[in-house]
Amino acid sequence: MSQFTSEDEALLQSMLRQLLQSVKEKITGAPSVECAEEILLHLEETDENFHNYEFVKYLRQYINNTLGSVIEEETEKCTAAQNQGEVSGYDTFVQHVTKKTRESKEYREMMHALKNIMMVVVESLINKFEEDQMRNKEMDSKTKKECQSGYYTDNCSDSDSSFNQSYTFMSQEQLQLLVERLDPIQPKEVRQEALQTLCFAPPSDVLNSKSWPNLRKHLTMSLSDPDATFSEKVLRFYARTFSSSPFNKTREVYTSLAQHLEFYFLSGEYSLRISAGLDVSNADINHLLRKVRLLNEYQKEAPSSWIRHPEKYMEEIVENTLSLLSVKHDPNHPDSQDFLSPVYFLALLDIKAVWFKKWTHAYYSRTVVLRLLEKKYKSLINAAVQQCLDYFEFCKAAVNTTSRVNDFSQQYSSDKQKFSYTGPELQYVYFVHSLCLLGRLLIYKQGRSLFPVQLKNKKDCVSLTDLLVLFTQLIYYSPSYSKTTLAAHTDNYSPESLVMEILQVFCDQTGCAAEFLYTDAVIDALLHPVQSLLSGTEVYINCLETTLIDVADILARFAAVEEGLSILLYGGNKNSAKEDSPTAVHVIVQFTKKLLHDGISLLSGSELLPVVKGAFIFVCRQMYRTCEGLQMLIPYGLHESIGEAWKKMSLLSERVPTPVTGADSTSSISLESKNILLWEETLLDALLNFSATPKGLFLLHSTGAMNDCVSFMFNSLSKKLQTNECEEFGNGVIIAQLATTPTGAVALQSSGFIKALVTELWTLLECGKDDVRITQPKSTPVDPIDQSCQKSFLSLINLLTYPAVLELLSKHDIPNKPTYSLREVPTDIIDIIDRLIILNSDAKIHSLFSYEQSHIFGLRLLNVLCCELNTLLFLETRYKVSQVLLTAQEENVTETSEGPGDIIIDGLSVERNHVLVRVYLIGGPQERILPQRVLDKGSDPYPWPMFSSFPLPKCYLAKIPRKTEFRQDKDLDKLLSLLKNPDKQSGWADICRRQFCKVMKARPDIISGTILAELIEKFVSHLSESRMDCYFSSESYKAMDADVKKESLSSVQQLGVEMTVRYGKYLNLLKEHAENDLCYVLMNCEQFLKQQQTTVVSSLHCLQGRYAGYDWFASSVFLIMSGDREKTLMFLQQFSRLLVSAFLWLPRLHVSVHLPITTVESGIHPVYFCSAHYVEMLMKAELPLVSSAFHMAGFSPSQICLQWITQCFWNYMDWSEICHYIATCIFFGPDYQEEALHGFRVSDYLEYMESLELIYRPVLLKDMKNIRVQNTTLP
Repeated sequence: MSQFTSEDEALLQSMLRQLLQSVKEKITGAPSVECAEEILLHLEETDENFHNYEFVKYLRQYINNTLGSVIEEETEKCTAAQNQGEVSGYDTFVQHVTKKTRESKEYREMMHALKNIMMVVVESLINKFEEDQMRNKEMDSKTKKECQSGYYTDNCSDSDSSFNQSYTFMSQEQLQLLVERLDPIQPKEVRQEALQTLCFAPPSDVLNSKSWPNLRKHLTMSLSDPDATFSEKVLRFYARTFSSSPFNKTREVYTSLAQHLEFYFLSGEYSLRISAGLDVSNADINHLLRKVRLLNEYQKEAPSSWIRHPEKYMEEIVENTLSLLSVKHDPNHPDSQDFLSPVYFLALLDIKAVWFKKWTHAYYSRTVVLRLLEKKYKSLINAAVQQCLDYFEFCKAAVNTTSRVNDFSQQYSSDKQKFSYTGPELQYVYFVHSLCLLGRLLIYKQGRSLFPVQLKNKKDCVSLTDLLVLFTQLIYYSPSYSKTTLAAHTDNYSPESLVMEILQVFCDQTGCAAEFLYTDAVIDALLHPVQSLLSGTEVYINCLETTLIDVADILARFAAVEEGLSILLYGGNKNSAKEDSPTAVHVIVQFTKKLLHDGISLLSGSELLPVVKGAFIFVCRQMYRTCEGLQMLIPYGLHESIGEAWKKMSLLSERVPTPVTGADSTSSISLESKNILLWEETLLDALLNFSATPKGLFLLHSTGAMNDCVSFMFNSLSKKLQTNECEEFGNGVIIAQLATTPTGAVALQSSGFIKALVTELWTLLECGKDDVRITQPKSTPVDPIDQSCQKSFLSLINLLTYPAVLELLSKHDIPNKPTYSLREVPTDIIDIIDRLIILNSDAKIHSLFSYEQSHIFGLRLLNVLCCELNTLLFLETRYKVSQVLLTAQEENVTETSEGPGDIIIDGLSVERNHVLVRVYLIGGPQERILPQRVLDKGSDPYPWPMFSSFPLPKCYLAKIPRKTEFRQDKDLDKLLSLLKNPDKQSGWADICRRQFCKVMKARPDIISGTILAELIEKFVSHLSESRMDCYFSSESYKAMDADVKKESLSSVQQLGVEMTVRYGKYLNLLKEHAENDLCYVLMNCEQFLKQQQTTVVSSLHCLQGRYAGYDWFASSVFLIMSGDREKTLMFLQQFSRLLVSAFLWLPRLHVSVHLPITTVESGIHPVYFCSAHYVEMLMKAELPLVSSAFHMAGFSPSQICLQWITQCFWNYMDWSEICHYIATCIFFGPDYQEEALHGFRVSDYLEYMESLELIYRPVLLKDMKNIRVQNTTLP
């Protein structure tokens, strides 16, 4: 500061002068010095340009240079204190640093130096004040002379507020004198001098004086003064008042101006007509426009202030405005329709009705505006609707006569200044204003309640739906340009773009659009150009491509929400769709297919044809992403059409040269080549979205494009491209569906997705983000899985289904390397198992930076994987997982003088204990007890006994409830009698079903044990003898010898037999030596089914040889038959003839001759693309919130459904409920498969399932019966 020079002083003077000049308007409007100081003190809060002032920038830099080191030092001290718990919270942190900085020596020195500098600068400014005053006086006198001589001209009445002139503070007496001199009876010279004096008075003094009411009257009358200069002065005073006075006073000024204008338009001297046009260069019209502009500027600013004042003030402004805009000519007057009303002038100045948008934005003002419109000024809405109707009729007539509609939108948005408007141009401007006003009105419920409206020249009322149909028709009847043309204009006033904006906003309003927007009338209006093109009728549409793109955009928004999708699929009445008139989905998909096959002659050769195709494909995609939508589209084979189009484009794209790094992109790849690549990606994206549903994924496989689609998805995810707003959570579901099938899992592996997922996980677990500057050390994670890793954990769970595990791990053994580098990053699933789960060596442990956290992650992952029993058997037989965990528990013990002690209780041992119990025990929620994975408070934090060898402690086995004593039941006796003495009439099976249902509802507990076995055995036996009930052809089979060795089974089956027998003995269903009997059943089943299998050459492991998983259904029947192998085998042979066997007994259709060869080669079981598919469809229809939760979480219900059905609900339901599930499906059919929840009882939901049968059985059972035919299209 000691080096402060004259140059610095001059610079600071300039900066300070700039600041004061910028805030001069605010300061001069202050009623007192104290108020001016208050304004300056709060300048940062009120001035959006505060931080752009050079003086503020200078001060900030100066403070930073002086106090920067002090602030940093205090911040570090406070951070350390915060880590120790001494300071908590961000606000406290900031307050602490601020306080310490202000108490520092540097701060005091800085303030002292700044004060000295500013004193010098301010003193210099004061010294120059007299010069400025003299200059201002000269300018004032010059201005007065110009005014008196009549040469005063000002082209902007509401922008210049005499800020370069001095204020004259006046007393109440002086103001009263001014009022008297401004009285219209006074001579003109007196009034002019009084008005000139008034302009120099502070507005606050004038508005707060007792004379203001009388002054306001005089000023209102003066606005009509024939002397334009005089009325211009009044307008200038009004403008200055608006900018510097509080709302409670400016409202009086506003109403004065509004009332003056209303009086003027109603007076006889106003005679402007629409047909005559409007010449803005005319002085009178220009003056009138400036009055309306000042009114409009205040309209747009007032909403920011009126909420702080009584509602009556706002209501006064609103009512005066609506009253003005409602001014019309006498209806009986011959020129009433040609009257150029005030709303035309407002529309010229605010064509998009921004004032109305701001007034209706907040509920506070919107309520008042809409209430007044409804009660007093509905004519304003009627006029707006009438204007839209008139413009539509004008456009329609012009188009039908093949003449070109004069396009005013481009004229209005052009940069050339316009000085005159013709009558049609004025009508168009008012139409745009009306359109924007109505569009805003429709957003709100109270605004929609203003409809229907009754127009004078129409017999019927115009309903809200009629208005929306009108808007829709404007898309293709009004003038429009191609998207490339519109891109050149920043402001587009074409009706098409304005209507699109309104409809898009309306579509985005949740809950409000269904009743009015999703109607057959609106859909028919949208599809009119599409149906015309399909039928080949002559089309009179301006810019066909743009129209079709807009229509597709709205249709896609419809399809993105449940109500809109329903109207597209089923029409207005879902239960009774008209057969003679197809619903929208049929029209859309037919048109899309015709587009793909280039069957629309009017569009051939168009540059925008690929965009139109993509737009309609996207509409279809929004529908076939859902189960019900896909069901409607399947008959059209759209996936085949898209697949064929993709194959053609992929051949063309192979010729496109690879872009060269560093070369100009425009030169290395032509525009045509870019379009080819873009179109190919559009088609791949469309095909990829078929995999959002199980059946869609099956259709995608039939196109042969799965690998390319998955690679495209991975590339998009790698680039972190923004997904469509309608599909925010889509990718997670698609990945889950892909991972549920073997072909999908292989595609994910080959695309690099799995490698990227594993690498990202390892980075989060072991590497951390070292490149990020850490101002505060990370807290040590206390959750088993850190929050940063949860997303990767869920992704792995989604990915590692049994089909995926089988394909990804069948060829891999555990590496078990002697050494592991710290820089060695896993790239595959086997590496995750090796490095995080099976830590059986010191080399693996030492290779981890976060050993405990990473190993717990692996154990948690293993715990979830083992819930799928086939995955458990695979991991156990291949990698001996349980033995690794038992060994780890055995080594994790305390050392005592007597030898190894108890197992140490820590995070890892607790996790291992939980996994070991889950792996060893089979049972439902009430049949096994899983230990907790958290410690309790108290003296015994972990009461669960740990172990290092099998079998488990008995405390993990729940006690089986005693069987209820069998009591005679008439309904059961009747059922048994029907089964023992079957009547071969056609209705016998239905009678048995009804009787079974009656027993299940009344006494479900008695359907168990030998009774259950007898029921299903007799029922299946009789059905298998009926040709009508047999779905599969019967094959003769003679059972193998009794001496079947366990070793002849696969290792997975052997372990499955052990687990089944252990479970059966726990349930007291099996006796000793049951293992051999079960092996006998499984071997014979395998041989019996082998007779009905075909040979497939495939790289998929699931299709190589025998069924890869364990036969859980056969094991369940073995337990139901209490271990009787002959009964079990006979039942399974008879059962295999029925349709239900295909969906309960998964090995039944393994590489079966009963399936089309394409279905077999896909490795996708019908249970997935049939049963699981319809579970998703039913869930969305019956439990929409649950379905949405799955979708948002990125999980697929079908994935879980497939797992449950595959293992016959073992480990998810208790044994009694598993028996009821099997019996229910056998008696009622395969479409009775459903989900299990905690505490679920089949008998409790039979009535609900019967109600679902009435709705869904025709579709579900029909599809299940079609598994033998080619399933890419419905028959």
